[in-house]
Amino acid sequence: MNFSGGELLFSKFIKNNNLGKIVQKMDKERVPQHIAIIMDGNGRWAQKRHLPRIAGHKTALTTVKEVTKAASNFGVKVLTLYTFSTENWKRPKKEVEFLMSLPITFFDTFVPELIENNIQVTAMGELSELPTETLAAVNRAITQTSHCTGMILNFAINYGGRDEIVTAVRNLAAKVEKKELTADSIDESMISDALMTSNLKKFANPDLLIRTSGEQRISNFLLWQLAYSEFIFSDVLWPDYTPEDLCENIIEYQKRDRRFGGLKKG
Repeated sequence: MNFSGGELLFSKFIKNNNLGKIVQKMDKERVPQHIAIIMDGNGRWAQKRHLPRIAGHKTALTTVKEVTKAASNFGVKVLTLYTFSTENWKRPKKEVEFLMSLPITFFDTFVPELIENNIQVTAMGELSELPTETLAAVNRAITQTSHCTGMILNFAINYGGRDEIVTAVRNLAAKVEKKELTADSIDESMISDALMTSNLKKFANPDLLIRTSGEQRISNFLLWQLAYSEFIFSDVLWPDYTPEDLCENIIEYQKRDRRFGGLKKG
């Protein structure tokens, strides 16, 4: 792997004794190229502290910043964060309004750091259904970081896996109706190209899915793309999740034997 910054970036972590010791156990040549994270546990984090749920969401932004920069420095090529699902609209109105306001303040403060770290922002989901100011903030971050050539920070906002597949099928069906292709010609590659992750090209399918908070389900996230991903379910609540936790999860991933349905050679 062409490691982002190589030994120089890794040496940053050695100054942090705790993280430095963990990083030294990581195989720098086998870092997962695409990590997807279901950031769960914000509400429970707040509840444990007798705080309103929005306090957990607000604290979670610091975790997003720290984990994003750590993933970039570890050599991850794509980090996809499940930010807001199509089902999350069912939550209390005040909580939804707060969640929709977060990208506005978040990107205003984080984009300079993203540019400094050469990180590019992308987003997927039914973005046109977002509030006007939220969508403007997301598009602004995408534009401002479009020149960056390092890790892609991909936000899944107003995203649902089933919705994504339905949209892809409808688009392919429309092409069949227009005789632009035949039903028999539709294969896995064509479906992949019709999904929202197609812009990620060879990194479209996550190598590793992490879900925090101890819950063990994928909640309608990347249903097609996760077919052969490795899953790690962390008991840590997202606001408490650290670069050390990410490093430990990557090390656990590196112990797995990924055979993609085949047998181990030798």
